[in-house]
Formats: sequence, structure tokens, C-alpha cells
Amino acid sequence: MSHAGPAIEATALSKRYGDYVALRGIDIRVERGEVFGLLGPNGAGKTTAVEILEGYRERTEGEVSVLGFDPAQRPIELRRRIGIVLQSGGIYSHITPREALRHWAAMYPHPREVEEVIELAGLGDRADARARTLSGGQLRRLDFALALVGDPELIFLDEPTTGFDPEARRAAWETIRSLRDLGKTIVLTTHYLDEAQALADRVAIIKDGRILAIGPPRDLGPGAAHYRVAYRDGHGARVERETEDPTALLHELTSEALARGERLHELTVGRPTLEDVYLELTADA
Repeated sequence: MSHAGPAIEATALSKRYGDYVALRGIDIRVERGEVFGLLGPNGAGKTTAVEILEGYRERTEGEVSVLGFDPAQRPIELRRRIGIVLQSGGIYSHITPREALRHWAAMYPHPREVEEVIELAGLGDRADARARTLSGGQLRRLDFALALVGDPELIFLDEPTTGFDPEARRAAWETIRSLRDLGKTIVLTTHYLDEAQALADRVAIIKDGRILAIGPPRDLGPGAAHYRVAYRDGHGARVERETEDPTALLHELTSEALARGERLHELTVGRPTLEDVYLELTADA
């Protein structure tokens, strides 16, 4: 297969279960080598969309191409080229990460070196420990390692850091950045907006089976071009102003305050975060 074209292209993708509509004609295009985030509340349709792309669930309508294949036909050539980290993994309690990875690697035509994957996933000191003795974070790293050992072009990460402590989350982020540096394409579903902001080149926000917004995190949503200038006035009241040009507004505000002999306390200039945009878009009308 050629490497031309996007990694994923889905057009008018719909999924119905009887009267329930899980996806309402969504369009997604993921370029090769990008980290693409799918965000949305529980029940929004994120997992349904990803399972259709992975080939685990059949679509009701629409066209889907993943690395040039239709995933609904579950071609072996496609399955060799994708890696998946599910929301919760599982492995026999009495085998070790090294044993599991050697076994997994044998199923692929061109696997990565097992030792290299152990290091990349941060399992070096636990590679020969029985799975039952691993912590939750270490088991999650093993899930990552198993998804990587086949050297996939495209990796699906479904809520990869749920239940992680902050240190384990940062380590997972570093692993994801390492994969991106290797030229992998990554589809990331997450509840954590800081995670999407830190890792994703582009995100789609899904609610009720529809895409509400799609684009780079910094460009998304209403008023994304605006800056928010906030301060406390002389009476201690908090004032917020939105502007496209914070330089001019700051000059005006500070000049007036200096003329009055006042200070602007707690003065901040910022853009709406991805969290601000997400909460605005997904708020119930």
C-alpha cells in the first residue's frame, strides 16, 4: 500500500443502535504523523467512533479509510500496522513484561526490538517481574509497550492515563511525545483537557454524536482570537475585558490607572484555555 493520503479519513460516519443514534454523520481527517485528540463527555460517541476506526464495530453509514483500508473488512494488513491501548488492559498474572513482549512481537512481520520497547515504555527495572506484582501505572506502561512492539504506524490510545498519579501521567506523556518524534500517527481519546492541550496537534470536541469544533487546541472555539485581560479595580472588584489587541487595551488601562494614582491589582492577560472552550461548547443549553 502507498503512504499517500491521510492516515484516517471518515466522511458522514453514523452509528445507530435501534432508535438510539450514537454518531450523527461526523467527518474526521487525521494526517500522518499528527497527534489527534478526541474530547467529549461520557456517552458523547468518542469510543464508538474509535472502535469503528479500529475495526471492532461496524458503522451504520458513511465512508471510512484507515491507512488506505476499510477497517470494517478487518484486513490483516491493516491490523499489522495499528497498535491499540484500550481503557483497561489485562494480562496473565504469572508472566513477565519481557515474556509478554517477546510473545507479542512474534506475531508481527517487522517488530521493534523488545529491549528497546521496554526502555521506551519505562519498564527497564520491572521487565522480569511477574505481572501480578506490577502497580497500576506499571501495568499501563506494559499496555503501551504491547501496543508498540509491532512497530505500528498508527496508534489508538483510549483514555491512556486514567487512574495515573501525576508522575505516571507525565511519564506517559513523554512516551507519547517519543512516539510522535518517531513519526507515528496517534489518535488519543481523553477526559483530561490539559492532556489534550499538551499533546494534541489538533482536537475534535464531540457531544451527542456530533463534532462541535475541530482544530488546533489554541485556535478552537468562540472568541479564540480574543485575549482576556483581568484585574481588580480600586474597590477590589474583579474586572474582565476581552480584546483582539491586548497591547492597546493594556496601554489604555494602565495609563488611566496611573493618571488616577491607582494600581491594577492581579493584572493578567491570557487566552481562553481549551478547558474554557470545551466547557462553553459542551454546556447544556
